[in-house]
Amino acid sequence: MKRPNGFYGVMFVLLTAFLTQSRCNDPEQFIPYVPVDFSVNVNLPAYINLTVPSGHVTVTGGSKGIILYRYTLDQFVALDRHATTDIPEGCQVEVSEDGLIITDPCSNSEWLIIDGSVISGDAVYPLHRYATQWNDPILTVFNP
Repeated sequence: MKRPNGFYGVMFVLLTAFLTQSRCNDPEQFIPYVPVDFSVNVNLPAYINLTVPSGHVTVTGGSKGIILYRYTLDQFVALDRHATTDIPEGCQVEVSEDGLIITDPCSNSEWLIIDGSVISGDAVYPLHRYATQWNDPILTVFNP
């Protein structure tokens, strides 16, 4: 059966409209982009907790501050403190007493400090992660 003239054009327009509509309803939210590019010397007293694996410190920068976590001797994680539960609300996450869980005081959502993944609560998205580079004793944190 021969397709009428314009059939593929109409199909293209309908498909584009469908995809555009589904994209507009996407609930995904992003934290505000903030340029991040700084270095810290972990041998300085302010960063003493980063000299051993599982140590963490919070620093200024990013959208709501940054959590620096030493995962192994050579691996670090840098997570923005802007909660992803309700981004426009602008809640700032905190590291729990055990140092393994990050909590949102506004929603009680929780994330793992080792990678920012959601473990409980209303949060759907992980915490925003920055890139890190380790050149002993200097840790550099930057936008990927």
